[in-house]
Amino acid sequence: MRRFVPMLLAALAFMVAGCEKKTQPASSDTDTSKQAAQGQGGTATAPPTPEGTPPPPAASDTLLLGVATSLTGGQATFGVSTRNGIELALKEANEAGGVKGKKLTVRVYDNQGKPEEAAQAVTRLINQDRVILILGDVASSNSLAMAEKAQAAGVPMITPSSTNPTVTEKGDFIFRVCFIDPFQGFVMAKFGRENLKLSKVAVLQDNKSAYSIGLTDVFTRKFTEMGGKITGVESYSQGDTDYRAQLTAIKKAQPEAIYVPGYYSEVGVIARQARELGLKVPLLGGDGWDSEKLYELGGTAIQGSYFSNHYSPDNPDPRIQKFVSDYKAAYGGVPDALAALAYDAANVAIDALKKAPDTSGKAIRDAIAQTKGFPGIAGAITLDEKRNAVKPAVVLKVGDGKSEYVTTVNP
Repeated sequence: MRRFVPMLLAALAFMVAGCEKKTQPASSDTDTSKQAAQGQGGTATAPPTPEGTPPPPAASDTLLLGVATSLTGGQATFGVSTRNGIELALKEANEAGGVKGKKLTVRVYDNQGKPEEAAQAVTRLINQDRVILILGDVASSNSLAMAEKAQAAGVPMITPSSTNPTVTEKGDFIFRVCFIDPFQGFVMAKFGRENLKLSKVAVLQDNKSAYSIGLTDVFTRKFTEMGGKITGVESYSQGDTDYRAQLTAIKKAQPEAIYVPGYYSEVGVIARQARELGLKVPLLGGDGWDSEKLYELGGTAIQGSYFSNHYSPDNPDPRIQKFVSDYKAAYGGVPDALAALAYDAANVAIDALKKAPDTSGKAIRDAIAQTKGFPGIAGAITLDEKRNAVKPAVVLKVGDGKSEYVTTVNP
């Protein structure tokens, strides 16, 4: 009995603590996003509403937007940059008086870099939080899962940086402010042939990433059309840590460069292992490389490689330099392309909200669709009939701890 009483008391204490946790008040939107960035927020920012009970309405003096992005997981730096860019744009808009006399607020969920989590986050944003517009994500696989839910619900969604063409094909409520993979793949094929004078290139793709597969398809086709030869295509899966077998096969074909259209989390390691195997040719890639972590993971092995991107923080344009300065002051670092694109996506949304006659999904959608020549940080934004942005790309060279502007390629 003596042994049973302490155990019983401990169990009761645990149950009380659990009840206390469940009855805590919901965090504010700002507190929630900070918790998520630290890996504490999960995909929830408020207690779930009991089934059949409508969620509480947004305050009458606010307009609530939703964000679902990767704040934890393999592309966490992308998600944090995206969240920061959006928050900076909303802060500036609110300081200028908001929209239609109302303050803009945002609910941020962490999708952990997983499509299934992204779909659940958007479902919650739509059904529970009743957001009027959704921003996100970076990874095309996540955005595809999100777009399906947003389209079905008639809630406009703008992805800042998902480049796979099929994302906006989900329907007429889905938009993007970045260029798409057919253009990005063309950019690096053209740069490789004309600037680097390459004739033979191998490809190492992520076979579980819509982004990577899309870039591979376009790059290989365009490079071949321009007279180049693809010596072989090898594959890996996100999360792999050993690429030596694929790189050994690539080495035997003696390419002059390797196209690696993946994310920084794998590319840095691939670069190191390539050099260990004696592969000294440059690597080529896309905007998925754009992270400070690339230099940390790749070290000197990644230097001398090239990737296509959306903007360069070294651009002397006064607007861009003001953005860089404001971002540094707010977040303590140089904004990458993901931050710039998220800032642009939020500002396109804000501009549309100002022009829309009301905040219904259809009215907002129609206003976004009219975006022409919008002065974005990552290039002027004109949305075409497929709701894709027509804009230039830049090519950057990886240096010692930073990237260097090389050239601009126009559509």
